[in-house]
Amino acid sequence: MSELVNGNSKDDLEITHQTLADLCTNNALHFKEDNSENGQRLYTAFLAINDNINKIWPIVLRLRTVVNNYDFDENTPANGYRSFLRIIDSAVQLGIELNKKVCLKRDSVLFRKTLFTKEVESCAHLFASLGTCLSITEIIIENCPDGDLFPSEKMSVDEQLALLGHIDKIDQYCFYGRCLGFQFCESMRAALKFISLSMAIFSEAYYSEGSILSKATNSVMTSTRYFTDPEEKAKRIVNISQNADIDFCKAFWFLSEGELMKHLPSVVAASVGVSKVIHIPTEPLNLLVNEEEIEIPVPTSHIGKKPIQVRLLSWRKREGMLGEGNNKLDPPSRGLLIHCHGGGFVAQSSRSHECYLRQWAKDLDVPILSIDYSLAPQAPYPRALEEVTYAYCWALKNHKLLGSTAERVVAAGDSAGANLLTAMTLKCISLGIKIPTGLLLLYAPTYINFMPSPARLLCVMDPLLPFGFLMRCLKAYTYPDPNRVKNGENHINSDSESFEEITESDLLELQAHKSPISDSSDTLTYGSLSSQPEENKDAKYSIPDLPNNGNNNASTSSQKYVSDFLERYALDSDTDTDLTKVPEGEASEATTANTADSPIQSKISAFVNGLRGKIEGLVPSRPRSGAAAYLDAIRETTLLDELKFQVPRDYYISPFCAPDDMLRKLPPVKLLTVHLDPCLDDCIMFGRKLKRIGHNVTLDVMDGLPHGFLNFSLVSKEAYDGSKKCTEKINELFGLDYLPPLESE
Repeated sequence: MSELVNGNSKDDLEITHQTLADLCTNNALHFKEDNSENGQRLYTAFLAINDNINKIWPIVLRLRTVVNNYDFDENTPANGYRSFLRIIDSAVQLGIELNKKVCLKRDSVLFRKTLFTKEVESCAHLFASLGTCLSITEIIIENCPDGDLFPSEKMSVDEQLALLGHIDKIDQYCFYGRCLGFQFCESMRAALKFISLSMAIFSEAYYSEGSILSKATNSVMTSTRYFTDPEEKAKRIVNISQNADIDFCKAFWFLSEGELMKHLPSVVAASVGVSKVIHIPTEPLNLLVNEEEIEIPVPTSHIGKKPIQVRLLSWRKREGMLGEGNNKLDPPSRGLLIHCHGGGFVAQSSRSHECYLRQWAKDLDVPILSIDYSLAPQAPYPRALEEVTYAYCWALKNHKLLGSTAERVVAAGDSAGANLLTAMTLKCISLGIKIPTGLLLLYAPTYINFMPSPARLLCVMDPLLPFGFLMRCLKAYTYPDPNRVKNGENHINSDSESFEEITESDLLELQAHKSPISDSSDTLTYGSLSSQPEENKDAKYSIPDLPNNGNNNASTSSQKYVSDFLERYALDSDTDTDLTKVPEGEASEATTANTADSPIQSKISAFVNGLRGKIEGLVPSRPRSGAAAYLDAIRETTLLDELKFQVPRDYYISPFCAPDDMLRKLPPVKLLTVHLDPCLDDCIMFGRKLKRIGHNVTLDVMDGLPHGFLNFSLVSKEAYDGSKKCTEKINELFGLDYLPPLESE
């Protein structure tokens, strides 16, 4: 029996290869006698496909003999080399389907020869570029120690860049035109095509001159061109990837933070009982560990002291939660999930990840605290790590305010967030602080440098993470730009929402004033979600009357305290209610305490003002110079010239580099990634290192999905299934079912 590779035997692959070759030969012979321009172009293109597949096949056969050496284990066949074999399988299938279409329609009077000419030529270019990619994988193998997916660590920067420079030989345009997304599952292709089209159109507005109106008009005109001409769109996208600076990357990715996307999760995603935004001020914080006070480092790097923004999500309203009081609440959860979002260290927030976090909150039934760390390049390493560590320690100390006993604390993050949570755990080990119960790391970059690997080569065809974007994100995080850091203070957390701070003294004072008799003392009513004038910009609240007990002064004083506390504590709330949160029977009483402003009017006003601000902020007027001058021209990349610097060998940047004695102290680790992830090899090598030292680690690799698939869980069944897989892994790490029952009071 023939050996299986990626689920296919050698005989099966030979059959599909021969099928494609026969179909190409048949179609080529048909159009050989067609003397029209398109007929001859079709003839040449079919011959080119045949020629390219014949050149590729020997490399495919050679790779098949060595791919087993790079797997995580025999039960998890996955690595960057296998990923390229999967892509070849997808390309061959694409070629067969296209050939069959031509065979069936070529004799019809309705045969669209011009359209099929472009389709077949695009397919021919695809196989040519894949052949170049496979040739580069063989060069990578030659420069890697046996069984390793990364080249030798002794390589100099110049040697790394020389190896990386082979990417210049790849014609990337075919990956972003008519064949865009061919390697992914069907449910993802439409979404990826929409994103690529949006990127091309957005670049027009971003780099064009003139007013907002002229930019909008220009975008409408060019959108038709990009929609009808995939080749033009591909040229634009590739040149954006190669030439656009990090500001463009941030601006485009932050489109998911707009007003429409802000409210979308509450409409289409799972409803949750609590979704609050909190600001944690960075003041001195101590944790008691083994009767010893440990001082937690306060984040100060690059931008000084700044409050840390976090988002609390919970399926249920639980006792002790901020602003929920004690009225008809569920008991505290025994688990707490700490989450960090992805976004290449430069973009996104907990808001743009609510699309799956809400479902997680429902499926897990534990509170989720998602940390919105400061972003590069204004706040490069180690700022984000400092903030994540501080927020985690704050959560450990104040878990009651999050509705949890924190008996089990699991950390889960995707992409950059997974990197930060791993580094945070290593930091906690160094400080002697309680570490999470377990780590779920999703498509995690664990070895940040510019060394090529077969999986990293996938960036040349990734619509969500193009090569240029990835390289500039890594540079922005690891290589501080003094000018950006100096001016970054005004750009951090510049969200349109209103926020408050929770201080240590607030917590102590609240505990002292909180009445165990009253179950409504912390209940609040949200009068308006819109931003208020500067002198009173925070959301308005009214507090139901407290029990008098014959002491009007005490009642008034206590009510004033709680009111003042809520104005300082309770932040923006996206809870799924009708803007009110009051106990039954007190709704009318609470409503009269609100201001006379119409919530509807305020929300509409805030929406319009926010939308205008987003447009003005994201597409500023700028001259057509620098990167913009090259966006419509085919040119060689100069990206490698920007990468001539050494990424620090710091295991808080690259957890893969941590010494074995540190890695042994990590909690159980579950890695989950996809076959087409540019960070796949990072996960494989990190998992293998943990396994080698006897650590508890598992790896799951999903098929057909891109890096960042969690953000598509609402539009793709496969992505939704992947999100469900994540909650299964988190539940395994929690192990709440194995905790002893709580003693009854």
